[in-house]
Amino acid sequence: MYIIRLTSFFLFLLFLGSCTDDIVVLTNGIDESAGGGSAYIITTNAATYYLEKEGGGLSSMLDKDGVDWIAFHKEKGSAHKGEYRGFPNAIHKQDGSYFHAMNAGTTPSTSEVEIVTDEHVRITFTSDNKQWEGQWDFFNDRCDFTMRKVSPGYNYWVLYEGVPGGEMDTSDFWFASSDTKQHAIEEPFQGDLPAPEWMAFGDQKSPRVLYMLHHKNDELSDNYVGRNDMTVFGFGRKNGKKTTKHLNSVQTFSIGFIESKDYNEVEETVKKILQ
Repeated sequence: MYIIRLTSFFLFLLFLGSCTDDIVVLTNGIDESAGGGSAYIITTNAATYYLEKEGGGLSSMLDKDGVDWIAFHKEKGSAHKGEYRGFPNAIHKQDGSYFHAMNAGTTPSTSEVEIVTDEHVRITFTSDNKQWEGQWDFFNDRCDFTMRKVSPGYNYWVLYEGVPGGEMDTSDFWFASSDTKQHAIEEPFQGDLPAPEWMAFGDQKSPRVLYMLHHKNDELSDNYVGRNDMTVFGFGRKNGKKTTKHLNSVQTFSIGFIESKDYNEVEETVKKILQ
């Protein structure tokens, strides 16, 4: 069953019908489907984002049809079915656990709204130990996350843990900058994605894909593995007997929807973002 936020979806449709320009709107509210967390709600023509205020990560990301491709829920013990999901889930069990929608294991952060215009909303989170800063930039076509301060001596990764098309099932797939093949959602990936580094997730029943883009090419490991109830894709992540993090500098990543499942169109879109 698709996870659809009806109230937000209808508000989204009203928003689209009330404006002729491409604008970004910031409001405040509660992410009910996530278990009631307070959130910044950023509405654009392409998506509606719920940015959890205490944890500093995305708890929900709705497409034009009101389908949630993250579907976080904070219930303790829900694991891959809820509490593990989110974006970027960057700092995990080392120098804290930051920039994840607030669950039982998340360490809190404080936030500041720095920019609000019709074209751009910027919100910055600072970890409670003051060693990490995460910058969120919302535009009409995408969301950028920048790790703008890194705790000395520590590494991080940037993850998409969610549900393509609203549910993890055999109709889901991924493709990436590694080759032009459409891969089954169960097929893993381990290695350094070639430049420009990106991976996209789709559902055969949906007209769009969700993509993640790394703005800086590197030679570090990237990794995808499918769980029964969610994706686990990470830039700077290496899976093995011990799963490890490898990013340690200021870097930017994008997440967004593309209204196509054509490989060439997706590739062309991510290249334009980098330009």
